[in-house]
Amino acid sequence: MANTMLISILAADRTGLVAAVAGCLFDLGANLGDTTFAVLGEGAEFSSVADLPVGVRPADVRDALNALPEVAGGKVEVEPFAYKPHFGPTARVTHRITVTGGDQPGLVARLAEAFGQYRANIVHLEAQKFSDPAPGRYITRFAVSIPPDAADSCLATVTNTAGSLNLTVAIEKA
Repeated sequence: MANTMLISILAADRTGLVAAVAGCLFDLGANLGDTTFAVLGEGAEFSSVADLPVGVRPADVRDALNALPEVAGGKVEVEPFAYKPHFGPTARVTHRITVTGGDQPGLVARLAEAFGQYRANIVHLEAQKFSDPAPGRYITRFAVSIPPDAADSCLATVTNTAGSLNLTVAIEKA
């Protein structure tokens, strides 16, 4: 019987946070699956779908993580993962797209809409606003799954949309 859990942590960004969390989960017998970590301002977010030994309860994982000094004052959520832990065909990354330029409201929405027009699935999104060395500089990275028959049109639309916002685009086929 599978014992797959979604583990989410939002805490202050601290050196050693990932090591402490990963070590704690290892000690509980966890096998990490899809996992992400990101610094968000002065905070940090860790999220993982993990297989744990039968008998390890969400409360056991939550209590162990909350006891870590690196997580102090953070928010820990652990719950059974209700979906298949392995991704399907629409999560297979076909392209990586990096968009750079000045920050402006609606930037992510306009680009996401362009992908949606062509049935492209955004598998991973990362956006960062920088204050140094260029204030207002914004970088958005998309890992997407684009149906083969729509790839050329989709990428042209994304490039044109970004261009209309005075942004530059770099595309890498995965």
